[in-house]
Amino acid sequence: MLNIFSLANGRLFQEEIESLEELTRFKPIWVDLEAPTIEEKRWIKQHYGLSIPEDAMDEDIEESARFYEEDNGDLHIRSDFLIDDNEQPRSVRVAFILNLTNPDLKSKGVLFSIHDEDVPVFRLLRMRARRAPGLIEDAKEVLLALFDADAEYSADTLENIYDELEKVSKQVLAGDVTDTRAGEVLAAIARQEDLNGRIRRNVMDTRRAVSFMMRSKMLNSDQFEDARQILRDIESLDNHTAFLFDKINFLMDATVGFININQNKIIKIFSVASVALLPPTLIASVYGMNFQHMPELAKEWGYPYALLLMLASALGPMWYFRKRGWLK
Repeated sequence: MLNIFSLANGRLFQEEIESLEELTRFKPIWVDLEAPTIEEKRWIKQHYGLSIPEDAMDEDIEESARFYEEDNGDLHIRSDFLIDDNEQPRSVRVAFILNLTNPDLKSKGVLFSIHDEDVPVFRLLRMRARRAPGLIEDAKEVLLALFDADAEYSADTLENIYDELEKVSKQVLAGDVTDTRAGEVLAAIARQEDLNGRIRRNVMDTRRAVSFMMRSKMLNSDQFEDARQILRDIESLDNHTAFLFDKINFLMDATVGFININQNKIIKIFSVASVALLPPTLIASVYGMNFQHMPELAKEWGYPYALLLMLASALGPMWYFRKRGWLK
């Protein structure tokens, strides 16, 4: 899918392109390619003279190849964007090519973005740019606005993690955590821990991309200040992710502690039963010996007496355990 975004009256307008002829009628500042076909890549090369690298969205490229400037002045940035999917949270690699030497839009430049699937941050920027005139003025501000929206999206996701952990905390701290509930709690905690880790990696990647833009000296004074504000916002998110990691570890330890308590209760039952049955076992073993003369066996009350003695020897330890509170 090929979408272009043009400025009109200070607003960003989107057009979906389905042919090369349509592409030549517009002068966009942002060209977005979502899962581009070979034909769409050919249109970009014919109209803009830009060849999209084959490894633009590869995950295993070297770190040095993620941020670089070509000899013609084009800036290449590969950055990851978070998708907070309830079923499978993940990061999507997006390749940016900032062309500031386009002859038609040399003053504003053109930003090319290539990705395999739709990114929530992109939708958020499109909605803002349509409603807020003057938000975007050139291609560099589009890229900064995307990173700004990415930081805000990460902040919103952190708030959701706070809410989910609050629900888990009520379940854990309420006590009486059964093994079934403990399993559900551990699964919820593991998901939030994975999402929190992805957010931390995502903001680290955004920080590197914004820092690269600042070092490239392509930003004016206002844009440079906006980039610094994005870095400050990202720095504030680091404290939240660190706190959430501590909270997740606490809930994990508390849940595992309740599981150990439940297991200890079962072991305690067997321990008490084994200790309580030791005296009856001793008496039974004595009466089971092959003595030649046992006076108790010569009397009618012999066996009932032995059974009552065994019962009394079992009730005695049980009464003592109950008095000490070991049976609760």
